[in-house]
Order: sequence, then C-alpha cells, then structure tokens
Amino acid sequence: MEQQSGRDGTRPGEKRASMRPVQVGDTFKVKRLDTPLDKLTRAKGGRRSSTQTNRKRGRYIRARPARDRVDDIAFDATLRQAAVQQVHRRREDVAFAVEREDLQRKVRVRRAANLILFVVDASWSMAAAERMEATKGAVMSLLIDAYQRRDQVGLVVFQKDKARVVLPPTSSVELAQKALRDVPVGGKTPLSSGLLVAYQVIMAARRRDQETRPLMILLTDGAGNVSMTGMPAQEEALRIADLFKQAHIRTVTINMEHQAFDRGLAQQLADALGGPCYNLPELRAESLLKTVRLEMER
Repeated sequence: MEQQSGRDGTRPGEKRASMRPVQVGDTFKVKRLDTPLDKLTRAKGGRRSSTQTNRKRGRYIRARPARDRVDDIAFDATLRQAAVQQVHRRREDVAFAVEREDLQRKVRVRRAANLILFVVDASWSMAAAERMEATKGAVMSLLIDAYQRRDQVGLVVFQKDKARVVLPPTSSVELAQKALRDVPVGGKTPLSSGLLVAYQVIMAARRRDQETRPLMILLTDGAGNVSMTGMPAQEEALRIADLFKQAHIRTVTINMEHQAFDRGLAQQLADALGGPCYNLPELRAESLLKTVRLEMER
C-alpha cells in the first residue's frame, strides 16, 4: 500500500521539525577528478580535465584533413601528406607541389573546467538535516581540491514553494563558507522548480564557456508536491527533467527515499534526466564524493 505524506511533507515515521539551519559536515582531502584524456595531457597546474576544442588556443595533438576549414593549418602534417604524392605530380614550375587536398588542420585540446552542481531537496520529505550536512561537506571538500584546478562547485536547494541558488558556481572556499553557513530546511517539495533553476544555472555556465563540463548531482526521493504551472507536480518535474537529456547534461540522482517505502520515483526521474540513479548505503560527504568521482571518470 502506498505511503502517504502529511500536509507538512513528512513521511510515515518521521517527526516534523521547524525550519532550522544545518551545519557544514566534515570535510576531508579528496582524490583528484581525473579522466583518461586528462592523464595524457595534464601537467601539475591548470584544470583537471581536457577537452577537444575548435579554438586556436590549446595544445596541438594531431592533425586531420582540413576540408573547408583552413584557418589553423598544421604545416608539418600537410607537408607529410603532400610528400607521398610527389611521385605522381610531374610539375616543372615548383620543386614541391602542395595541393588543396593535402591541407591538414590542427586538432587541439585545452583544459576544461568541471562544474559540479548539487541540487538538494531541503524539504522535510526525508531526513533533510542529514542530507544537507553531507552535501555541505561534499561541496567544501570539492572546493578545497578544486581551488588550484579552477573547477567550480555550486548548490541549489528547493523547499517550501520554490528553489534558490545558495551557492552560485564558484571555486572560492571563502565564498562557499559564507554561503553555506545558514541553509534552512523544512517545508514542502518544489521539485520541478529545483530542476528548472539547476538547468538555468548550467546553461548560463555553458554560455560563458562552451567547453565547461557540467555535472548535476540531484539528492531527492523524487516526490514533488509543488507545481509551478498548475500541472500535476510529478508530470511537471518529468517534463523539465527531459530538458537535461535534450541538452546532453550529465546527471546523477541520489535516491533519498527510505528503501522500505521506495515507490521508484527517484529512478523514474533519473530515467527522464538520462542519468544513473544510486542508492547510497550511508549518506556522508565521503560517499557523495565517491559518486562524483565515479561519474567524472566515465
């Protein structure tokens, strides 16, 4: 039989609590977020992940046929390509003939910033204090590691009737400490608002830097009960979730529903987002960081 939520958003067996701030959880030194390409291209400094770029900036790693793009020619590769054709080119006006089909264009990679955006259900639909404490610890741990790597971490929380950006994408530990000091929990669950605000934050980051590699970590039980449009709350959330899939934004959903009462809503939401859904045996900052590392290494 399906378990019903009370008017205040609590689940069976949970005690309703008043709105109160949550402390930052323990932080610890985390392993660096490496990708296979990153291991080949990164020295000590700079950003942790590398991505192929169409800009003229970046490290030249190989060449490919230029075709219609002749703005960043790889002369070494072009000469090698032309050299094997000289035996077929009988030209008396030049000693070495280079034709348009010989032109090779540089393929470059540059260090790209990772954006890790935590989106957290701060309502009392689950043990919100525990969830928020673990998330704060994960945010601070990532920022301590990201300080020299120029990665960015952000936090969106949703509760009562809307979502808000608690921590805009930043690499500043000091800014994060101030922003995370007092984050209240309690109220209903505006899931669709949380997803929409997260989508807007990520798309704005992409507009600033097209090579940003965003990853959304969503902590929720998947049970929204506040609608922005008058549409059924769950249907509205699933429609907004599809925007992430269409935009090819990587997502991870952490299922916060108690296993005894799990209705599969978090998994349904993860499917709409196009990303995996995990059940963590113990919600701690360290377990969240392990999940982030796993996804970044894919």
